Formats: sequence, structure tokens, C-alpha cells
Amino acid sequence: MARIGIVACSNATREFGCPMVVCLADLRGRKGAFSSYPKDEKLDLAGIINCPGCPTLTGPDKLLGRIKGLTEINVDVIHMSFCMKALCPFTRKYMEALNEAFPAVRVVLGTHEEHQTPEEYRQRIKKLFNQDKMNMVDVILSRNGG
Repeated sequence: MARIGIVACSNATREFGCPMVVCLADLRGRKGAFSSYPKDEKLDLAGIINCPGCPTLTGPDKLLGRIKGLTEINVDVIHMSFCMKALCPFTRKYMEALNEAFPAVRVVLGTHEEHQTPEEYRQRIKKLFNQDKMNMVDVILSRNGG
């Protein structure tokens, strides 16, 4: 049995409300990065955590603290989600830190099947980030459209 943990991008989950349904569906259906597991091996999702957010110099240390909880419940594999792969400039650094701190845990880059390139995904996410949004000043100044 493979006990799996997933690390998701904080921006994708907190800012945009990603429920990770595609990652979880492909885990259950053994698609994408989960297709490499033997068909007769049971896959057990042990947990999902968010990255610590876009880091400062302590980013990898923060991530290791979060991953520690998963390693203490004996995960065998940590998957860095597609959003981490596509969006995060620190993913490789995170993976190196995880491999060094937890050598018995395999680290995999990716989760669900990729239906668009990371660059296409980044462009679409960039549009989400740059949408005009109202803020409290708009409300205070009655610029709320209603």
C-alpha cells in the first residue's frame, strides 16, 4: 500500500478556492502522476497540505514543518501538485529540502493529468490574479456598483 501526501499551492487553494477534485479523481483513477503505481497496489491518501505560501528565505523550513506531520503518519510518497509544478518557482528547492530531510519518502512532481501546458496554466492563473476586484476602499467610497 502506498500512503500518499499531497502538497498544494496556497494561492490555488486559498486565493482561488481550488477543491483539488481533479487531483483526487486522478488519484482514485490512477491517472496523471498516479498512473505509475502498480495496478494491484492500494493507494491511501494520508493527507493534503498547503505550501507555506510564497517564501522568504525560510520557505523550505516552513514546508518541512508542515510535511513533518505527514511523515509522522508514515507517508511513503509526497506529490507536489500540478499547481505547484506549474506556478511555484520554489518547487525544485522544496523537493530538494524534502529529499534531504526525509530520505525514506519519495517526492513526485505532479498529480493530475495535464490538460494544458504549465505555461498555458500560468497565463490563465495570471489573468485570475489580475482581475479587477473591489476592496474596502471601494465600499467606503461607494464605488461598489450598487
